[in-house]
Amino acid sequence: MFDALSSQDYAKETDAGLWCEVYSDFPHLNYRPALFLDRDGVIVEDTHYLGRAQDVRMVAGAAEAIGRCNRRGIPVVLISNQSGIARGLYDWSGFQAVQAAIAAALARAGARLDAAFACAHHADGRAPLNIADHPWRKPNPGMIVAAAERMKIDLPASWIVGDRASDLAAGRAAGLAGGILISRREDDPERQAASALRSQQFAVEAVPSLADAVALLLAPGRLALTTSSSSAT
Repeated sequence: MFDALSSQDYAKETDAGLWCEVYSDFPHLNYRPALFLDRDGVIVEDTHYLGRAQDVRMVAGAAEAIGRCNRRGIPVVLISNQSGIARGLYDWSGFQAVQAAIAAALARAGARLDAAFACAHHADGRAPLNIADHPWRKPNPGMIVAAAERMKIDLPASWIVGDRASDLAAGRAAGLAGGILISRREDDPERQAASALRSQQFAVEAVPSLADAVALLLAPGRLALTTSSSSAT
């Protein structure tokens, strides 16, 4: 267990709207690619402002997909906007309870998250969390950059998976290799918005589930540890 900076201390000492936990250490690895994941709609069903452990419903196949990355030594980092906290619908203790329920469900499948970052700031929030464009709030890249600084992540080789174009926009702004949109409908407006982010430097794909996304990413030439990233520090 490696805790770069406890979530409570980080929030207390720097910004009450931010959450930062790093659970795993990779001392044998130098800079390596990571998989960044949005939470609601990707790992768990999106129930709108999820703040109670009893409301957690894991997306089918998500835990197993994360486990595939764990076994390959690819760090899995959760990055989540949590405007429900700014709006006063729940607090960080509710968020922590949800995270604990997710961790337990992942553990039952032999999987884990390696870190979790969250941003509660929102324009419609209560002071002091009513910051409209906080650097950590997606589509800004702050959570991804913070993770890279704490975990020695190779951002240009990393990918992000989310259910909104704003998730992918954060990945593009952070200089990731690409993003995958979780979308089950061809007419999903998020698909068009996500496609607009595609460039020579940033690949964009759309698939129905995290399991499909991980299968795509673990194909040769996508998300994989390289010789340099697996060398001893």
